[in-house]
Amino acid sequence: MKALGISGSPRKNGNTAFSVKYALEQLHLKNIDTEYFSLSNMNIGSCKSCWKCSTNSICFQKDDMKFLYEAFRKADVIILGSPVYFGMVSGIMKNMMDRCVVFRPSYERPLELEGKTGCGIACGGFRNGGQETTLQNIHTFLMQQNMKVINDGFPYSHAGATIVDEAANDAIGLKTIDNLVNNIIKLV
Repeated sequence: MKALGISGSPRKNGNTAFSVKYALEQLHLKNIDTEYFSLSNMNIGSCKSCWKCSTNSICFQKDDMKFLYEAFRKADVIILGSPVYFGMVSGIMKNMMDRCVVFRPSYERPLELEGKTGCGIACGGFRNGGQETTLQNIHTFLMQQNMKVINDGFPYSHAGATIVDEAANDAIGLKTIDNLVNNIIKLV
């Protein structure tokens, strides 16, 4: 089993990166292989909506998405983390999501990510700082890939893990990540 974690923050070592790495560390402790990417240092162009990928599931753009395509295909579990940007995912996370149309390019072939497990982590400046709507963005992406989407469960039962301010000091937020990891383990 392999878990892929992606930080969609423009800050390489910010709260989102910390949170996604924390989740992966907890999974690693449960003997699950992990892989991590930070979009902060990756060159990912926007989708051109050309549908050239519909014939061979390959995007014509020559950028860092090639590494992510391979990682998505190998992963059983996908954890997407994003800071809250006006109640939504960051721009670089949205670019990455849009470029994943490669996994669902035509009506003749099954969705490549179908059946995988996915979840989200959202980091904001306040407890009710847009994390839930950011998680909705992430879940919409996962559901459109026909993935199994999980939340953090009892006792908080958010749409996923939610972090406030300094992730390392947010005991409640870290507990939501622990709960998310526990739900991943139960499901897979």
